[in-house]
Amino acid sequence: MTWFKSLKLAGRELLPIVQGGMGVGVSAHRLAGAVASQNAVGTIASIDLRHHHPDLLEQTEKCNDRDLIDRVNLLALDREIRAALDTAQGRGLVAVNVMKAVRGHPALVRQACESGAQAIVMGAGLPMDLPEMTADFPKVALVPILSEARGVAVVLKKWMKKGRMADAVVIEHPGYAGGHLGAARLDDIHHERFDFQRVLAECHTLFDELQLGQDAPKLIVAGGVGSHDQVRHWLAHGADGVQVGTAFAVTHEGDAHENFKRVLIDADPAELAEFTSVAGLPARAVATPWLTRYLRQEKTLQAGTRCDPRRCSQRMDCLTQCGLRDGLSRFGQFCIDLKLAAALRGEVSRGLFFRGASKLPFGSAMRSVRELMDYLLHGQMPVTA
Repeated sequence: MTWFKSLKLAGRELLPIVQGGMGVGVSAHRLAGAVASQNAVGTIASIDLRHHHPDLLEQTEKCNDRDLIDRVNLLALDREIRAALDTAQGRGLVAVNVMKAVRGHPALVRQACESGAQAIVMGAGLPMDLPEMTADFPKVALVPILSEARGVAVVLKKWMKKGRMADAVVIEHPGYAGGHLGAARLDDIHHERFDFQRVLAECHTLFDELQLGQDAPKLIVAGGVGSHDQVRHWLAHGADGVQVGTAFAVTHEGDAHENFKRVLIDADPAELAEFTSVAGLPARAVATPWLTRYLRQEKTLQAGTRCDPRRCSQRMDCLTQCGLRDGLSRFGQFCIDLKLAAALRGEVSRGLFFRGASKLPFGSAMRSVRELMDYLLHGQMPVTA
């Protein structure tokens, strides 16, 4: 017997812990597979996974062929999903996170399903067409990421007309999450409409109005949840699960370089940088020297924007809209793929290090996925040597 209920997704009974998807390559097969092997939800971030495969990276080095880069990244995603499933050995659930804001998101969704992903998680935009993209894979769980009940209502009502219901909804608080945030403007990220208690209550009311009954999506809160007490609180106050990102990123199994983990561990959560990314979305990251310099120059860079595909340094056109490539003056003015890939490699002076705004449970120590799970669910701290 345990104090918590199982999280039921895709016909499985799981521990109510979801590891958030973190790109580029921060949550790949090692982390997602390790989390799933503990009977929880492990999540692979689908973006630009070729960086974990030297042979694929070599094929696309200094490459201007966007189609080749796309094909190589789909192959990398296939490898990562199959490796994670092999690590999980039938336990837990392996999900793939796909950003709606990415140009190639339909192909990534299709590849993830064909490769055996058991759930598709989609944020960075309203995933209105996700049911169509997964129509050939009815057993794959669909999980939109949203931040307020109004967005949940829009998506669910649209999906219901298509005969599909979300299996779960991740409710992500933009005031605490890392990476791209689910608010229209930086000024909005701490608005009271995003408070978990309010959104959970409004979602349950919505489910009653739609008469969903037992078919109602599971609700998973994300952003700022990093302690056993917080997990207990939200599971007792309307949530079916909790999503944790940064704390998993810095585990031994995290797929990023050790330098990446150390940057996240050493960062003061109270001094993170909040800014507008190249995708036009609010974002939260560690205030590294590079990011601090960029933000000082941002207004000047924005004043000099121009629409020029040659400004895409990777020739990827990875985003549907890109401030740098498309000359959008309100958006960020740097290549996000280059910066996130540099962070993955642990290049502290050049990378962009996304991080959530909560304290890490083990302070400056790196621990295993198993130890983190034991702490989140049972409050059990590792025995120090």
